[in-house]
Amino acid sequence: MKRDEDLLPYEIAFATYRNITVGTSRRFADLGIGPREFIEGDAARLGAITGLREGYFDDKRRLEALEAARIEAAYIESKGIKTALAHTETYPVRLSECDDAPAMLFYIGEMDPRAGHTVAIVGTRHCTSYGLDFTTRLVSDLADAVEGLVILSGLAYGIDIAAHCAALKAGVPTGAILAHGLNTIYPAEHRNYARNIIKEGGFIATEYTSGAAIHRGNFLARNRIVAGMADVTVVVESDIKGGAMTTARIAGAYGREVMAAPGRATDQYSRGCNALIARSEASIIRDADDLIELMNWPRRPAPGEQQELSFLTPGQCAVIDFITSHPGATVNELCAHTGLPVQHLTALLFDLEMDDRIVSLPGGRYAPVVSAR
Repeated sequence: MKRDEDLLPYEIAFATYRNITVGTSRRFADLGIGPREFIEGDAARLGAITGLREGYFDDKRRLEALEAARIEAAYIESKGIKTALAHTETYPVRLSECDDAPAMLFYIGEMDPRAGHTVAIVGTRHCTSYGLDFTTRLVSDLADAVEGLVILSGLAYGIDIAAHCAALKAGVPTGAILAHGLNTIYPAEHRNYARNIIKEGGFIATEYTSGAAIHRGNFLARNRIVAGMADVTVVVESDIKGGAMTTARIAGAYGREVMAAPGRATDQYSRGCNALIARSEASIIRDADDLIELMNWPRRPAPGEQQELSFLTPGQCAVIDFITSHPGATVNELCAHTGLPVQHLTALLFDLEMDDRIVSLPGGRYAPVVSAR
């Protein structure tokens, strides 16, 4: 569906307005209040509908938000920046499950909202050779074993950039979540990495506009996006305190899997990982096999591996074909596509999962097993 370009400034103004998140935007949508009405609607009426103070919809504040959004809309259109608004088809499915996630992402590159298997890899900026080697080997082995892999991190020094580089080397997409607008790259030394991430089919994304001030709190806030977009968060090296530990805690609060690489008790940048494991806040990860087994992800067949011959019903074929072309499809989407009654479809999905032809994902979604047909 062609985008209504005239609506973009209203979407930006709405999404960047005070206290608007995925959760609050959902509540406004349930009340029939879209971005344009939020910005231009009568303050008294909006207050009565929502139960919020009328002052929250201050006319001057909303007008200023719209004027700033018009400037931002012109900027992003001139730079080829894309937007993903919460509760639309371009917004990452996993992130939409997190109520405190930003209502809009700005991004450059190819950000698949239904990416098949997303792994966030985070850690200290002061990584050791152990951390670098572990990260490189983990990403390489995952790339060899898992279809539809995406590696997510924050483009920072240390483990973050090691994860991005390992993904680029392995030929898998990688996404970098920034703590500032897309008018700059921090650290500046990573500009070429950012270009290569986009060039090789990945993306860089942020919740911040080009005019937003950069401050320390942004770097902590972006951790919820990293955790929310991933199926599993892996902490490679971290001290007891640090951004990676915050990301791990957020991922756990979201109900996502957390894994940590163990290290020697005497190593400063293994203390955080060891503590996560000791407190049962993270599963231990020694290699890619540990992650694949924990997530119950299907493995790519070994070269020359013979696939078992089988016979499928037309309904099963239709379901597998749709899930293959739409990884992360929901039961509602499958019902709409196949026309099958939900009771019939649920039973069919169960049979296919038991036959290792599809795999269920968090949030009631389904992904294909390689060569399911």
